[in-house]
Amino acid sequence: MNIRCAFCQTPYTLSRVAMLDALQEVDSQNLTHYDAHCPRCRRATRIPRQRLEMAMPNWREELKQFEKEMKEHPQQEAPLPQAESTPVAEAAAAPEPAPAKKGATKAKPSATPAETKPKTATRQTTPSAETKKSTARKTSTKGTSKKSK
Repeated sequence: MNIRCAFCQTPYTLSRVAMLDALQEVDSQNLTHYDAHCPRCRRATRIPRQRLEMAMPNWREELKQFEKEMKEHPQQEAPLPQAESTPVAEAAAAPEPAPAKKGATKAKPSATPAETKPKTATRQTTPSAETKKSTARKTSTKGTSKKSK
C-alpha cells in the first residue's frame, strides 16, 4: 500500500507483512484507524480501517497462509554484533603498574599511527606582529580622549 506522510509529504509503502500486522492490531483492539509511522520524520499518519481492508480484502486467509509459510520456512535470527575491542577500552581496563623505585620514571608507551591525532592548523604570527600588539596595549590608555587641552 502506498502512503504519503501527512506532515513531510514523503511517499512510502507498507509491505505485505506490515499490512497484516496493521490489520491484526486494528481487529484485535477494535480500532477505527492504524498509525503508520513515516520513515523520514517518524510522525504517525492515520490510515482508516476501511482503506486497509480495501487494500487486503481477504486478509484473514492471507494471514493463515503467511503463518503456514513461516512454519515451513523458519527464519534464522540475526547474530548479535560482536563487541570490538578498542585501544582506549583496553587501556582503561588494564591497571598501570606502580614504579618500583622513587627515582624511576615510567616508560612511555609507543604511539601507533592510528592512535595519534592529526594536528590542526593554527594561525601563526610573526614575532614583529606580537610586539606590535603588546606595545599597542601598553601605550593605549583607557577613558582618555586623544584631544589635547
